[in-house]
Formats: sequence, structure tokens, C-alpha cells
Amino acid sequence: MTVQPDGFLPTSREEVAALGWDRIDVLLVTGDAYVDHPAFGAALLGRWLASHGFRVGVVAQPRWDRPDEVARMGRPRLLVGVTAGALDSMLAGHTAFRAKRRADAYAPGGRPGLRPDRASIVYANLARQAFPGLPVVLGGIEASLRRITHYDFWSDRLRRSILLDAKADLLLYGMAERALLETARRLERGEPLDGIPGSARISSRRDISAGAELVELPSHEAILEDRSLLMDATLALERQVHQGRAWAVQEVGGRQLLIAPPAAPLAPGELDTLYALPFTRRAHPSYREPIPAEEMIRFSVTSHRGCAGGCSFCSLALHQGRAIRSRSQSSLAAEIAALTRHGAWRGSVSDVGGPSANMWGARCLGARETCERPSCLVPGRCQHLDLDQAALAALLRRLAHLPGVKHVRVASGVRHDLALESPAYLEALCGELTGGQLKLAPEHTAPRVLRLMRKPGLDVFERFLDRFQRGSERAGKRQYVVPYLISAFPGCTDRDMEQLARWLARRGWRPRQVQCFVPTPGTVATAMYFCGTDPEGRAIPVARTDAERLRQHRILSRRKS
Repeated sequence: MTVQPDGFLPTSREEVAALGWDRIDVLLVTGDAYVDHPAFGAALLGRWLASHGFRVGVVAQPRWDRPDEVARMGRPRLLVGVTAGALDSMLAGHTAFRAKRRADAYAPGGRPGLRPDRASIVYANLARQAFPGLPVVLGGIEASLRRITHYDFWSDRLRRSILLDAKADLLLYGMAERALLETARRLERGEPLDGIPGSARISSRRDISAGAELVELPSHEAILEDRSLLMDATLALERQVHQGRAWAVQEVGGRQLLIAPPAAPLAPGELDTLYALPFTRRAHPSYREPIPAEEMIRFSVTSHRGCAGGCSFCSLALHQGRAIRSRSQSSLAAEIAALTRHGAWRGSVSDVGGPSANMWGARCLGARETCERPSCLVPGRCQHLDLDQAALAALLRRLAHLPGVKHVRVASGVRHDLALESPAYLEALCGELTGGQLKLAPEHTAPRVLRLMRKPGLDVFERFLDRFQRGSERAGKRQYVVPYLISAFPGCTDRDMEQLARWLARRGWRPRQVQCFVPTPGTVATAMYFCGTDPEGRAIPVARTDAERLRQHRILSRRKS
């Protein structure tokens, strides 16, 4: 793999020339600053392609009023890959009440305004201007969850597939290592891009191989006529991703949106190889201001991908899927050993985990292709989900005893319902893995709201609180749980929020982590918000206007005073 002498992929014509290249093969354009850390998508995919022999360049947060910055390394040989970054750009730039955010953690100095609204569309347009006729490929969470008709909260309307608005050649959904590598290889061989697993494209006809299993989604025009069909489309796409075998097709404006079956997740050995690539874990040296997100995640470690929870509002689980793929113990130990040689190392691994912290090593022993469950954990853990949290606790303890390591922490993402099943994991969490505060996500207390969220009941959370307190006392520690809570969730009423406020008051808690529900594209919760029904079609109350949402949100802040 060839990168800059200082360890970075090239970002300018001068850096390309310093490598002895006449041109790059693939250009990646991202809405995040360029930080060479595996938590940043452009860095991860750029390193992956480079490790397979491709010459990759990165343009981060380019100006969007002209194509000069996108074109600064010259025309790539194969393709331009476009991503809005780690977040949907509308969510990154706007609050739950549609105001402009005052900071962007993925920009130098935390400055807002360096990532445009609808960044995938903007960057794709720039790429077409800069390089006419060159394939443009969309990826990242923004494109992934906007690949079919979706509700856009910020314009309060339905929008068609982002592929059409961006006029891109291909969209890669989910974790895109396999799909992007296959795309680059096909373009190098001069082969068509049809049927790449984990991809979507627009066609004038249904050119799908005979006998392929097909999920027929309601057309874009039908959803415009009947809003209830958005729920049908969302649930069908969720099943397609989880079951992993069928094509999905949606008609839009007389054309066909063809969504190939998901790409197979990387196997454990492949994940080990990916995370062993020589990331510097530093921002590109051209930046003169720190990148807040880099500082937050610099010494965090990804132990696995995927989340079996299936929460109805979670974009990340939809993007990564419910199948868990875990790295080996030796791979995690090698990464942490490398961290201890970092110039800013102070002895602590800030976080080890994934979308959910305590799912490392989990496996599905059932027939995933026919599974109809929307969650492996709610209303109770599926009998086919195999999980050994005692082994995870032992692993984390071994990592904490590596030379140069003082602490290994689990900062967030613990599934408290799973933790209750393992005394060994709970003991480690109380005694060694929590650094004073543990962030958990009960989200609410009202049974109806929790069911709509696909979250466990309040009694489960209260049992966990009791055991965590007793376990912390036995360990001789004063530790606290910081709850994440959501206001104005679909199905939630003012009375439900008052009930939540009273529960908090009885515990003497003043909530700090309260998020007003934001309908992000592609989730089942967003379909509930838009349709006014639960997934079975039953009507539910929805705080739809900003005034209604703010009223619910303020019920908790009123109780804080």
C-alpha cells in the first residue's frame, strides 16, 4: 500500500507527485475533515482500496460554489466516491427544531458551515462538473438511508431516491468495503456495474437475473398519493437488509430503482486485516485547528460491527445491519498495543465497542434468511442469538493488562437488558470498565412508547440500576448512570412525558442527555412520524408541529428547575 511519506493518503497534486504517481485511480470526496482514523469513512475506505493496489486521493470538505477543489488532483482514472460524512448532512447542520447548529465536530475548530446541506447531492454535482463522463458513486449513511423514497424532516416532504437528485451512477449502501472494491475492479476491467451486492442504481428496465427473489416496493408516485405506503416500503427494505437475499425494486417516474441484495459482512479475519492497516489516528497536517471528533475518538477501538437490537429509530443499526461480526482478541490487542506508541497516549482506551458495547462475539444460530423478527432482543432475547458476555469481560480485562495500558473503558452503548444476563460482565462493568459515569439509553418510561421504540421495559432498566449501584458499592466506587432520553417520539403524549418527569424526580435525577426526536430518513420511527401509525397500521398520537414537540421537550426541562 502506497501512501504519503507522512502516512496520509494524498490530498493535493503536490502530494500525488511526491508519490511518483501521474494520476490517482479513485477520488474520495467527504463532508468530514480528513482524519486518518478508522472511525472516519473516507480514511477507512481509502486505506482499504489502497491495500488492494488502487491509488486513492481524498478531498475533504471542499468549497461547493465551484469545482476547483474537487479537481485539484486531476481527473481520477476510475471513479469519484462521494459521502456526506459520518452523519446525514441535514442532521449535522440543523437542530431538532431546524435551527442552524453552532458547531460541527467533524470540522477544524468545530466550525459550522464547512459541510453543505444535502452534501451528497452537492458533491456529486461538483464531481460531474469537474470530470464529465466519469462514474460518480454515492456512499455513507446519508446516501444509504435515502436510497428509496424517504421523508425529509427539514423540508417536511417526501423526496425520491437520492440517486436521482444526485444524478449519480451508483449508490453503495451499508458498510461498503466489498461493494466499493468490486466497483473499482469492474471499472478497471471495463465491466458493467450491474448487480453488485450492496448497491442500488437507476435503470429504464428491470434487468435482474431470472429467478431472483424480488421485493416489490410501492412506487414513489403511489407513496405520494397514499402516505401509509411509506411504512410498507420502510418495513420491506428493513427485512430485505436483515434477511440478505432478495432484490428490492421501486418504480419512480417510469424508471426502475434496482437495489441488489446486501453485500456479505466482512468476516472476522477480514475485519482484523482492515483495522490492522497503518492508520496514523491523526488529522491531516494541513489543518491548523483541532478536529473535535478526532480528539473524542482518537483512543477508541471498534470491537465489532452490527447491532441485534433493531431499535426503530436507529440509523446506525440499519446501516451496519443486525448480523454481528467481531474482531479477534489478537487483533484488538495489537491495535491497543499500537495506541500505546501514539505521541498523545496517556494510558486509557476511551471506549471498546460497536453500535452496542456488549455484543462482541454474538452469533445468530438460526435461519437469518427467513427470520421475521424486527429485533433480536425485544420483546425478549431470541433463542437463536448466541452470546457469551463473560468471555467479553475476560477479553476487556486482558486488554487492560497490556503493557502501557492503565484503563480500558466502556463509555456508552451498553445494552442493559443483555448485561443483566451476565453477572461476570456486570461485575467487570461496575468494578473496572466504568470511569465514574456510564451512559445508558432507556430512552423513556412509558410502556407504549418503549414498545414503539423496540426497547425493553422500564422494569428491566430499574433492575439494572439496582444491580449497578450495588456492584459499584462492592467495588468501593461512587458511580452514576447518565440516561439518554427522547422526547416527542411518535406515540408519545404530554402525559407520557409527565410520567417520565415524575420518575426522574423520584430518583432525584436532573436529565442532561435529552434529545427531541428527529425523524431521520429511512427509519421505521420516521415512517411512524410521517404516517401517524404504528408498524401494524394502528393510529398513534404524533407531536408533529415544532410547537407540540417543543412543549413535550420542555416538560423535562421544567422539572429540572
